[in-house]
Amino acid sequence: MKYKLLSLLLASSITFSAHAADNELSAAEKADGWELLFDGQDIDKNWRGYKMETSPTKWEVEDGAIFFNPNNYGTGGDIISREKYSEFEFSLEWKVAAASNSGIFYHAVESDDYKFPYETAPEMQVLDNDRHADGKIKQHRAGDLYDLVKSRVENVKPVGEWNKVLIKVKGNNLEHWQNGEMVIKTTMWDDNWASLIKDSKFATWPGFGKSKIGHFALQDHGDPVWYKNIKVKKIN
Repeated sequence: MKYKLLSLLLASSITFSAHAADNELSAAEKADGWELLFDGQDIDKNWRGYKMETSPTKWEVEDGAIFFNPNNYGTGGDIISREKYSEFEFSLEWKVAAASNSGIFYHAVESDDYKFPYETAPEMQVLDNDRHADGKIKQHRAGDLYDLVKSRVENVKPVGEWNKVLIKVKGNNLEHWQNGEMVIKTTMWDDNWASLIKDSKFATWPGFGKSKIGHFALQDHGDPVWYKNIKVKKIN
């Protein structure tokens, strides 16, 4: 009986060791080329403010997550990845407080021509669908390709629970995944993309959705939001 129990414990430890803890990469992820963009402690290692050298102080670390704290009287603004990415798989988890709004941007351009990442970058919406006003707007709900494409399914978790998302760009193919389901599938930089932009609020924005390389960005929308397990795999 003693040896059987020992065997069960060993088997259990092997099972659990195959899964990485928060803000760590598993052995399989490392072998597959994934890179960690937040270690649970240091925001500035991989992130900084848009047009800044370090992160705005409203972005804090809380319980192993990057937390935007609107009650912090320091500096605000979106944070961007220090590196630029072209084709990739970008994965993270997010949660919001009641009535909160934020967003995950990709291919954000940083230049003197723009003041904010959203002027150039497509966005995966982060939202409390039930309590924020944007939840009543088509293509503005959690998981949506903001103001361009509505999610195929509604699967966001209740406020306070973590949502796991994946954004994938390969060639001109774009996918948004949320909580294990593909919620967006479309193409970029073609006639379809031009049509989507033409029918959106971005129609007159000269730089929107044009760049094929840029920064990831996490949005300061003035509301509490948390991000963790942020990782990327470069495809190209």
